[in-house]
Amino acid sequence: MRALILAPFSGRVLDQLRRRIDVAYESWLDTNMIQDPDELGMRLTAENIGILIVEADFVFDEVFDAAPGLQLVGVCRNALNHVDIESATAHGVAVTHAPGRNTAAVAELTLGLMLSLARRIPAAHTMVSGAGWTDPSLGYRYFRGREIAGSAIGVVGFGQIGRAVARIGHALGGRVLAFDPFVTDAEMQTLGVTAASLDVIAATCDFVSLHVPDSDATTHLVDATFFSKMRRDAYLINTSGGGVVDPIALVDALSAGRIAGAALDVYEGQPLPASSPLMSAPNLILTPHIGGATAETIERHSSMMASEIEALLDGTPLQYVVNPEYRAARAR
Repeated sequence: MRALILAPFSGRVLDQLRRRIDVAYESWLDTNMIQDPDELGMRLTAENIGILIVEADFVFDEVFDAAPGLQLVGVCRNALNHVDIESATAHGVAVTHAPGRNTAAVAELTLGLMLSLARRIPAAHTMVSGAGWTDPSLGYRYFRGREIAGSAIGVVGFGQIGRAVARIGHALGGRVLAFDPFVTDAEMQTLGVTAASLDVIAATCDFVSLHVPDSDATTHLVDATFFSKMRRDAYLINTSGGGVVDPIALVDALSAGRIAGAALDVYEGQPLPASSPLMSAPNLILTPHIGGATAETIERHSSMMASEIEALLDGTPLQYVVNPEYRAARAR
């Protein structure tokens, strides 16, 4: 049995794995290619690949149909929308993932965007680099910002990343409110966070930070109605799902001055097309989905996937398996 790794991976961990199993490594970031599912399934069988590790590639029913020898699919993400879990289970294939592998990275980017908005760092850089700083007082007159200390920070979605942002907010002297229908008020209170409704967060917070996944329930969760409730001096940061914010409503809110600014790392369509109205919206910071783009994130998910591969080889339980029912199908 061989392993095929299509995700970016730590060289150190690859060396560790290759002492146990033959590994083909073809990161999609190196090949700049997403595998065709039909071709991928045939390749897995032809090359005796029983372990597949992905980050961006899709593993749907046709892959499982074409690769009866496949035993494990590892996803170097927390989200599992790239894999047909039901089909994997029916084919007796274990699916595992890497929860929390980018928690620190996304939380820190959120802080960076928050500070960039509060202190207008990109605009200040543009002034200086463009030779526009012609008077010593210009910075004080045009770039007077605000401090996170003493501000109210609204966290929408209180999973691992939302909690990390809350801890950072507290450390900087902010007051944190959070909304998450799946987390109890008592649990939030034990972490020093005040449970609040979406309406309260919109109406009272200086910074609103989004940390919910893309789903039918969260599509355009932040829309024109939400923006109408926000304070004019408040900021929005989205490092979660691209569909969570209605882009047209955001552009309208920024253009009308209904909010002070926003920062986005994710979008409904990626890459963001040049024709997007977001490109010309005022007081908007745009980054190219770099929330998890750190060396530490790769090290973390590499170690997690390696431990799952070694557990499979040793016949011991997988720590991050999401479909334990696969065993029943594999036993048939």
